[in-house]
Amino acid sequence: MRYRELGKTGLKVSEIGLGGEWLERHNTEEVRAVIDRCAAEGINILDCWMSEPTVRSNIGAALEGRRENWIIQGHIGSTWQDGQYVRTRELPKVKAAFEDLLARMRTDYIDLGMIHYVDEKAEFERVMHGEFIEYVRSLKQSGTIRHIGLSTHNPDVARLAAEHGEIEMILFSVNPAFDMMPATEDLNVYFADTYDESLGGITPERAELYRICEQNGVGITVMKGYAGGRLFSADASPFGVALTPVQCLHYALTRPAVASVMVGFDTPEHVDAAVAYETATEGEKDYASVLASAPRHAYVGQCTYCGHCAPCPAGIDIAMVNKLLDLAKMQPEVPASLREHYNNLSANASDCIGCAGCESRCPFGVHVVDRMAQAVEHFK
Repeated sequence: MRYRELGKTGLKVSEIGLGGEWLERHNTEEVRAVIDRCAAEGINILDCWMSEPTVRSNIGAALEGRRENWIIQGHIGSTWQDGQYVRTRELPKVKAAFEDLLARMRTDYIDLGMIHYVDEKAEFERVMHGEFIEYVRSLKQSGTIRHIGLSTHNPDVARLAAEHGEIEMILFSVNPAFDMMPATEDLNVYFADTYDESLGGITPERAELYRICEQNGVGITVMKGYAGGRLFSADASPFGVALTPVQCLHYALTRPAVASVMVGFDTPEHVDAAVAYETATEGEKDYASVLASAPRHAYVGQCTYCGHCAPCPAGIDIAMVNKLLDLAKMQPEVPASLREHYNNLSANASDCIGCAGCESRCPFGVHVVDRMAQAVEHFK
């Protein structure tokens, strides 16, 4: 298992994480079996947004005696009322539900205290300028939560969080289908039966969001990495082709700022299917060729940092140079830290010999030589 820094939190999280939602369907022994397999494979982060009491207790029982080995994303604002899940900002109910989470998880702290499910910009402003955020701050001041996070599906809200300064990481929905969708406050749009055939390539809002998160040191953990399983079927996929779990994971993990993908596991075998990513070949990870040859919605002309341009005879990490160039273009001046990162590359754009071999290998038709010239200009 490989581990990544989660933004500026100082936490190192496994690339593959455990999204706990599916565990609601299982008994104590089955939950333990999944968590045992995750632990054996080196998974060290789990997300528990669910308010249903039994699943919380089952997870807590499975973690007992090894709590310190796990990084827990626990949600603030997810409550259980009259036998059903309710998202609320009513503070008495919020507090009771969070105290219940701590008790059932058998812990006195949560690593990542997640402001739960904010998908409207107006709600973000209400949350961040009212008693809700004061409660979250008090939890952090007391050490009950170690870091403040936020979960959202809306890139506009995610950007507000990334630029706020107080939010240290976000849980965000990332997959190649959602990345084509413009920002919306209607979550149902993302799970529509069909997508607009005119859509093509990653939308600017999402591309910029990932770069802003990386620039600001705001880490991303991923939900909906498989788009609810739709991407596994050519009939259900908006691309008209099927992707594998490994390809979906690789897509998410090649976005800037992404540290871990929270995968829903029903069984230990589902854990194995996701962890196969860690030993997969480059061919098995290759989402780019599949999307480029798909009958619908190819990412023409856009660098997705997939690395197909390699190998470079001059030794340039072309995907990294492109990523740094995109970050640099966001600023009126190139930040010193970004310039240092670029200059510390063993080879950079100034070493490009213009052979264009990379362009013949790029599935998306990116004009790589022109991009290298732009990088030379930006970083000179």
